[in-house]
Amino acid sequence: MSTGHGAARQPLRVNARLTLPAGELRFEYARSGGPGGQNVNKVETKVLLRFSVRDSQALGERRRARLLQALAPRLTGEGELVLQASRFRERRRNEEDARERLAALLREALHVPAPRRTTRPTRSSVERRLREKRQRSDVKRTRREGGEA
Repeated sequence: MSTGHGAARQPLRVNARLTLPAGELRFEYARSGGPGGQNVNKVETKVLLRFSVRDSQALGERRRARLLQALAPRLTGEGELVLQASRFRERRRNEEDARERLAALLREALHVPAPRRTTRPTRSSVERRLREKRQRSDVKRTRREGGEA
């Protein structure tokens, strides 16, 4: 495995409020499996993208806590998120794929769902429910009595 400098040395924009500096994204490269002929045995196209949620300076405490909780199963013991990309035969495309997947993962983990507001059922829905319950009760009663009521 070697570490190198590819075209992916730009800040990563996660959303309108969060951009990760390029220095916080660590890329490692390895030989990729799969198709590629003899080339696959000598070119390191697989990309490992590492991002430390715990040590990131770009994250505030709230965001860090949210990410640590939401991504807990995917984090290493050191609080690092590791993504592997080997879909493409070219290192540059795999770097871009890893960056896009990291941004999507962070966006999803940072999303706060709107709180559920309790609502009251409408009068007609309550009446409909009670009417259907009475009808069902009548059906069951007539079956017990063995005939028409």
